[in-house]
Amino acid sequence: MPQGYVRALDLPQVIPVFPLSGAVVLPRGQLPLNIFEPRYLNMVDDAMAGDRIIGMVQPQGGSATLPGLSPVGCAGRITSFAETSDGRYLITLTGVSRFRIAAELPVKTPYRQVRAAFEAYDADLIAPLETAEFDREAFLDALRGYLTNRSLDIDWDTAEGAPMEALVNSLAMALPFEPPEKQALLECLTLSDRADALTALMRIDAADGGEDGPPHSMQ
Repeated sequence: MPQGYVRALDLPQVIPVFPLSGAVVLPRGQLPLNIFEPRYLNMVDDAMAGDRIIGMVQPQGGSATLPGLSPVGCAGRITSFAETSDGRYLITLTGVSRFRIAAELPVKTPYRQVRAAFEAYDADLIAPLETAEFDREAFLDALRGYLTNRSLDIDWDTAEGAPMEALVNSLAMALPFEPPEKQALLECLTLSDRADALTALMRIDAADGGEDGPPHSMQ
């Protein structure tokens, strides 16, 4: 976490947003992004020249040319940056804090900007401790059923030894849930709530038989 982000008031109150369906970042999670649209290349240039903060927000409603924005997103800081020979940017966003969109601003930039209200998510700035209520074995059992039905695989040694936050948030970000389910996981108030919701989603999917497809790896 960059030094200085101790309270919600330490975060920038106006941030650029990247609307992307099915993509969420969570506090201290890492989201790799391949940036190629000119307006978002411009956004990254401006972010790199400033505080490196970008808000990830899922589209919700609106039109194809101007989609609506989900009310809650998560701000991430660009912690890795590379430029390809064909002009794309390969960046990694590390999640900082969730926010509620207080207002979308009228701007002249080609990308959208919002006034972000971070106050309700002050706790995101502090890594939570693993709680005794977290039933790791039950969580991993639900994960096994989900992955089996989806013909997916992960590095089980890493999963079994990962801290609760890293395990839950990385799976919430990476597993191929539908956008509304991703949004529900993002908006869970606490990490324990997210772990419970994720367990329920995995069990429901496994009970439904998952989806057929070739084996994949999430390592």
